[in-house]
Amino acid sequence: MKNNLRQEGKFTYLEKGEGTPIVILHGLMGGLSNFDGVIDYFPLKGYKILIPELPLYSMSLLKTSVGTFAKYIKEFVDFKGLDKVILLGNSLGGHIGLLTTKLYPEMVKALVITGSSGLYENAMGESYPRRGDYEFIKKKAQNVFYDPDVATKEIVDEVYETVSDRNKLVKTLAIAKSAIRHNMAKDLPKMRTPTCIIWGKDDNVTPPEVAEDFKRLLPDADLYWIDKCGHAAMMEHPELFNELLHGWLQERNF
Repeated sequence: MKNNLRQEGKFTYLEKGEGTPIVILHGLMGGLSNFDGVIDYFPLKGYKILIPELPLYSMSLLKTSVGTFAKYIKEFVDFKGLDKVILLGNSLGGHIGLLTTKLYPEMVKALVITGSSGLYENAMGESYPRRGDYEFIKKKAQNVFYDPDVATKEIVDEVYETVSDRNKLVKTLAIAKSAIRHNMAKDLPKMRTPTCIIWGKDDNVTPPEVAEDFKRLLPDADLYWIDKCGHAAMMEHPELFNELLHGWLQERNF
């Protein structure tokens, strides 16, 4: 994955395929590889996939917020000279996608959210995060998925490394607090962008009622469920996720 990343100006990103642009927004603890299934599938269907690395840990603490990341995405889309894009976000990435869509509706032709924050989330629980406690971090990582085996050693190691780094830990907590502060319940009814909601029936982080609230509050949204699935549907059930999303995009002529 790292080898395919491009560095241009202040942006580091992955780009694959040609066609309608889908800009993917990763989560707080989620790497770009979480979207491997999407990256492999959609370029074959006539879409260009772009995944910018969000500057989660490189901005000053005062600027570390959901709003700053939304602005960063606008700058990235402008930098790439794209007209209208489809935004796809998981967890914090979904929240950034929602806020970007609210702030720059002319830029977003469609929005796709899965396990998105923005209304309510359990985050990592009251005691999160404990530095230096590998087993605790492992349990928390496994709790994100319906099938704990999806939380490979590589994934657990990455989360452990993040929370063991004081600078990253402080930024992680700042972002999490910013996400909680930036509740979008009042904004959603004014947002008319077509939205596809794909949700795991067994999501412990953003439970199923969160998806139902998104569906109820957004004027033009379709909700699809995936059984035996936690917080990251595109990782646990990549084939079904791609099938549902592609079907929705075709139905909506995107």
